[in-house]
Amino acid sequence: MRRKGKRTVVPVVVLAALVVAAPAAAAVRISGVDTSNYPSVRLTVVSPLTSGAPTVRENGLPVVGAQTANLGSAKSVVLAVDRSQSMRGAKIHAAAAAARAFVDAKGSSDRVQVLAFGSSALPLTKFSSSSADADAALNDLTVDTTPGTAIWDAVIRASIALRRENQPGHVILLVTDGRDVSSTATIDQAVAAAQRAHAGVYAIGIAGGKDFSPRDLRELAVRTGGAYLQASSSADLAALYARIGRRLAHTWQVSYVTAARPNEQVRLAVAIPGGGTTKRDVTLTAAGLDGVGAAERPSVLPRQFWRSNLAPLVLTSAVGFLVLLAVGFGNAARSGTWLNARLAPHLVPTQRKGRATQQRTGQSFRKTVVTATESAFANVKQFRALQRLLTRADLPLLAAELLYIAAGAAILVALVASIAGAPALVTLVLMAMAGSGPVVWVAMRASKRIKAFDNQLADLLITIAASLKAGHSFRHAIQSVVDEGAEPAAKEFRRVLTETRLGRPMDEALGEMADRVGSKNLSFVLNAVTIQRQIGGSLAGLFDMVAETVRQRQQFARKIRSLTAMGRMSAYVLGGLPFAMSILISLISPTYMSPLWHTSTGHEMVIAALVMLAIGGVILRKIVSFKG
Repeated sequence: MRRKGKRTVVPVVVLAALVVAAPAAAAVRISGVDTSNYPSVRLTVVSPLTSGAPTVRENGLPVVGAQTANLGSAKSVVLAVDRSQSMRGAKIHAAAAAARAFVDAKGSSDRVQVLAFGSSALPLTKFSSSSADADAALNDLTVDTTPGTAIWDAVIRASIALRRENQPGHVILLVTDGRDVSSTATIDQAVAAAQRAHAGVYAIGIAGGKDFSPRDLRELAVRTGGAYLQASSSADLAALYARIGRRLAHTWQVSYVTAARPNEQVRLAVAIPGGGTTKRDVTLTAAGLDGVGAAERPSVLPRQFWRSNLAPLVLTSAVGFLVLLAVGFGNAARSGTWLNARLAPHLVPTQRKGRATQQRTGQSFRKTVVTATESAFANVKQFRALQRLLTRADLPLLAAELLYIAAGAAILVALVASIAGAPALVTLVLMAMAGSGPVVWVAMRASKRIKAFDNQLADLLITIAASLKAGHSFRHAIQSVVDEGAEPAAKEFRRVLTETRLGRPMDEALGEMADRVGSKNLSFVLNAVTIQRQIGGSLAGLFDMVAETVRQRQQFARKIRSLTAMGRMSAYVLGGLPFAMSILISLISPTYMSPLWHTSTGHEMVIAALVMLAIGGVILRKIVSFKG
């Protein structure tokens, strides 16, 4: 009997030792891979050692910018305790006592929140590194008076709370003796919420209840990179809580941005210094954990084709064929139009009339849309400024037409960027650049035309003064400018003469020309001329004096530009250097720049950099600009 007793006791002791030392004796392994936030990948690694961060290789290459966190050192934990009616009696007291023991044994930097769930989920405390609030809440835990168990709602509430925590590790400890019967959410929504919070769910199931079902709890733990443990009774909860605490000390979460394409299979190799290496093949899907619950996207061609080197060649050939087809259709349409024009004189009058009606219908529709837009925005200050800009640029366009051109360019660039798979932030930036491109081009054309007019102004004034000294009238002097001057001055003065022939006073026509051209020097000249014509005096002498003043102003402006040339060039270099460096580094090392383009933190950094660049550009512009 003694020998038999030894045979019974020894295996039990050995089994207990193996359970306690399991994390320390087992080899390194990957317990979960979360790809739901592609291109960000999160690994849950169980290490035989508590020291030494794991290193990750993807397809044989070391990952760049990996962030590692040990769940035993600093973490935020949500203790989700079941308080449904099935936990009545000793179960809820044992669960609360085991949870209090876990809180008392936590690290000093750990932050804990207590959440109770029955028919609904309700947080009892806020996150705190002190155990006093959690002990008080667990000590006062009572059974819910309303029947129901909302496990998935509790996981979602815990995940929402963890998303606001800045601790490197996020853990949800869930203890229940039943199955979900009253949640408004599903298990897939609970898994997605935990994955967004980068939280692993460690579920403890208390067996023995009539509604107990470990299948859903096990799936929840596996899909979030956690673990499932089962207690035969509520008395085993304290040992399981301690076991989870030891396991967390051996668990690492590694997050990095992958360089692989969606739905591509990669080989991950995780190594622990002094703890061995493990490998795992993972398909990068954005539907869930390591392909769990990920539905295959319908595709006419097999997935192997899209992963092969033949796919880019086929896609490029297809796009080129479509472009050539569009060019061919365009040439055919042009040829048909040319042929119809040659045949039009020989066609039946009714056919010519029908085709002319179709052309007028298309033109009338475009005219109706443009006219409606002009009427709708006629009183908008910015719209009138845009029309004035078009007039100064001497472009035969309406402001509504320019707006439609800008909107079309933005939509076209957005479509191309979306097809190319550009990030949302890059797509928005490209849309803004494409939409503002036509307006910027019109503004540059208007500025160039104003400068050309200013450069001609001094010579024009001398020509007018010479004509007046010869005894000609002011109208004849302007006519000499039209005959001998160059564009754009000749065109503007020609319009003035045309308006005066139609009965408009000369002063009003010249004032309208000053507003139309937008030249400050011209406004200065015309104000002087108007005053001189009203009070009398030598108009020729006035033009000589004004011409000399304009020439001196222009010389002074050129001198200022030469003195501020170095400052302006410094502004251009400082403004363009960040963009040039970001493009260059992205081309040389895309993996290094991936966190900047594909993570929310990177997007915030880009936005902050753009805002600071804009502020610095405005300051530099104020420094080097001069308004005389």
